[in-house]
Amino acid sequence: MGRFYITTPIYYVNDAPHVGHAYSTVNADAMARWHRLVGDDVKFLTGTDEHGQKVADAAEKNGLTPQEWTDRTSARFREAWDALGISYDDFIRTTEPRHYESVQKFLTAIYENGYIYKDVYKGLYCVSCEDYYTVEASIDGNCPIHGRPLTEMEEENWFFRLSAFEDKLLEYYDRHPGFVTPETKRNEAYSFIKGGLRDISITRSSISWGVPVPWDEKHVFYVWYDALINYMTAIGYGRADNEVEDWWPFSHHLIGKEIIRFHCVWWPAMCMAAGLEPPSHVQVHGWLLVGGQKLSKTMAQEGGVKLTDIAPVVLTNEFGVDPIRYYLLREAVLGNDGEFSHEGITARYNTDLANNLGNLVARVATVVGSKCSGLGPTPRADSSLRVEAETAIRDTAAAWDRFAPQSALEATWGLIGATNSYLERLAPWKMEPGPEVDAVMGDALEAIRLVTILATPAMPGVCDEIWHRIGLSGSPIDHSFQQIAIWGLYPGGSVEKGDPLFPRIKSES
Repeated sequence: MGRFYITTPIYYVNDAPHVGHAYSTVNADAMARWHRLVGDDVKFLTGTDEHGQKVADAAEKNGLTPQEWTDRTSARFREAWDALGISYDDFIRTTEPRHYESVQKFLTAIYENGYIYKDVYKGLYCVSCEDYYTVEASIDGNCPIHGRPLTEMEEENWFFRLSAFEDKLLEYYDRHPGFVTPETKRNEAYSFIKGGLRDISITRSSISWGVPVPWDEKHVFYVWYDALINYMTAIGYGRADNEVEDWWPFSHHLIGKEIIRFHCVWWPAMCMAAGLEPPSHVQVHGWLLVGGQKLSKTMAQEGGVKLTDIAPVVLTNEFGVDPIRYYLLREAVLGNDGEFSHEGITARYNTDLANNLGNLVARVATVVGSKCSGLGPTPRADSSLRVEAETAIRDTAAAWDRFAPQSALEATWGLIGATNSYLERLAPWKMEPGPEVDAVMGDALEAIRLVTILATPAMPGVCDEIWHRIGLSGSPIDHSFQQIAIWGLYPGGSVEKGDPLFPRIKSES
């Protein structure tokens, strides 16, 4: 098996986590879980981005030091990810000593290679983005992302020679057509590079909350350049625990579309400047919209939505962990924008989970209890469900492998639908106990076993519960996918109906 290094963006600690952050993290977690299931050696990284002016301002506003503020807010992200069952292997904080060490060594390598120089910056700046904009990129003097007025700034900074990598980046994109997916986002980054690259400021002397520049004590590194290096920090760049050669060739960054420039232009150029290859793959996802608007603190302040109402912990308490995970993975194609709403969650819950999956498991358990003495029969090798199952296995695996969770779940739910149709057609609840009903129920239990395996990256808790209810020990993840995702392996067992897996939710009228 191979290696798989998956990362989320590290989340800025100027405010609490909301469901937009959860969207990125659940998708990355499901990918990590899938690759563990198929036997890959996986490293899954998430964390918090803790430097910069926004953080210092938020801390001051709340009467805390920046470190006190970041300690408090970073803990809220850990709490949110625990609530969602996120299986990260490393949670990085950019205020950790290991990160300071890696950042200073990484950027010193770029400096010593001749790609960093000192100059004066004068231009427009957005505190919310922690980013500079040209007049042309602004919208009537406002930030194109946040809509807030841009600030005129003039400051002596250290600059990165991004312009030196224009041709190298274009050549890299040409040689690696799958470097950025989906293709629309790849084309967007490519066009940005082709439009010409300007050198960019990477330090500040006006603030102190950041990683110190080792060759100039008056400066700290600008938050974005510090933050991007977290992906290297986690694999030991510049330290005794260096595992860069082991993991970097298998790196996959999952990011939102608003940070394409940073990850698809600046970051690969920085890697090249330090003498390293760029990351192997960047998967860009769209925004999770509420009422057609991007989730953000700014939107909430303008009356769009209360972010506390869609905090991950609040949502999991209301709907359950696995239903929220399922909704975030199933509702939108990864790469496109998606619409988030309580009504949408309720509809998915009642239809896909309660009516389809939950009802299938319950009706099979009921018939096995009444017609088979509670003991699940073994399946038939020549069952008509076998073709449907093998199609679902093939299509689900292919979709997870190409970063398409929605398609993977659609393929898995195809087998659920086929099994429900199979039972409706044969009506085993009308049969007398005997070989005929045993055959039908064995087939249905085998289909449920396979569904449980295929859906476990999305809904690990529910899938473990179903696994046990159909009389299997352990968990789907205790086995090799290649060995257990094969039709005909259900060994029979004691089947338990249990409480409803997904009690229906009444829609508010």
